[in-house]
Amino acid sequence: MSNQIKKQLVNTDKAPAAIGPYSQAIIAAPFVFTSGQLPVDPKTNELVGGDAANQAKQVFENIKAVLAEAGSDLSKAVKATVFLKNMDDFAAVNKVYASYFGEGILPARSAVQVAKLPKDVAVEIEMIALI
Repeated sequence: MSNQIKKQLVNTDKAPAAIGPYSQAIIAAPFVFTSGQLPVDPKTNELVGGDAANQAKQVFENIKAVLAEAGSDLSKAVKATVFLKNMDDFAAVNKVYASYFGEGILPARSAVQVAKLPKDVAVEIEMIALI
C-alpha cells in the first residue's frame, strides 16, 4: 500500500533507555509519540528521588530530550497523558507541568491515578507532538 505511514525510531542517550520492549519514541509524520517517561537521570540511570514535583521535573527533562531528538519540542505538543501514583499530587505536578509551557496553546491532556507505576515512581508522562 503506497499510503502506509512510515514509522521512524527515535532514540537518544540524553533520556533514559527503555526498560522494556518499546521505543523511547516513534515518528509517524507529522507526529512524534513518546513512550511514558519516568524520573530517571539518563547520566546515572538512577531514579530521581523526592516528591512528585521533583520527579516531574526530571520527567519533563527526559521528554524534552526525546522530542529534541525527533526534531520537535514542547511548543509543538498536542496531547499529554499524566499518570499519577496519587491524585493528591495533582496540584504539585500541575505547577511543574505549567512551568514547562509558554504562553502558547497548551496541549490537550489527561491525568489519571494508577495503582502502580514502573519502578514505583510517583509520576510518568507521555506526549504526542508535531514534528
